[in-house]
Amino acid sequence: MEIKFNTKIENPDELANIIGCDTSELGVELEKICSASFNEYIDMFQGTKAFKRGSDILEYRLFLLIKYYFNGQIPDEQSISRLFQSTASESRGYLRSIISKYQYQLKSAINDTIRNILSEAKITQDTGPYTITLNNTNIIEELNRKLVDIDGTLTSVAKKRGSVSTYEVTKSSYLKLCEDLSVTPVEYVKK
Repeated sequence: MEIKFNTKIENPDELANIIGCDTSELGVELEKICSASFNEYIDMFQGTKAFKRGSDILEYRLFLLIKYYFNGQIPDEQSISRLFQSTASESRGYLRSIISKYQYQLKSAINDTIRNILSEAKITQDTGPYTITLNNTNIIEELNRKLVDIDGTLTSVAKKRGSVSTYEVTKSSYLKLCEDLSVTPVEYVKK
């Protein structure tokens, strides 16, 4: 069913900045957000998701935003904070909660997010380690869970010493993750 409506936005430049897009892209981005919102109301009206606690509503809202707005990718904590007007700690908590509550529905989103991270990894020596820059501790935990599932003797993903959001993955762990998720590994290119 196609539904259309019009609305007036008081300050489109500010809204585009909050969402993280250009003003020219605002309509397209808002359509995705409206899809998530509309589906939230439909679920509530039909009684499939009638929540009593505010945190449950926010978590379900985030789940729907991942599905409709973030294109099936797990967002970082800053993106959640920007949209929900929450602290980084609160955003991390929402994300941790929905990854647990909606683990089966989010399995492909988590795997797709990890695939993108692995395909954007950097390597500066043939022997490794690979580095990834990521502001999402929940996804780091998911990477380490995957490593445990693959082979509990593999080295975990760990924060690079002295960095804020850069992590290191040993070559053996990286290659096993790539194999498990059908990702073409980033190759070392000698400079």
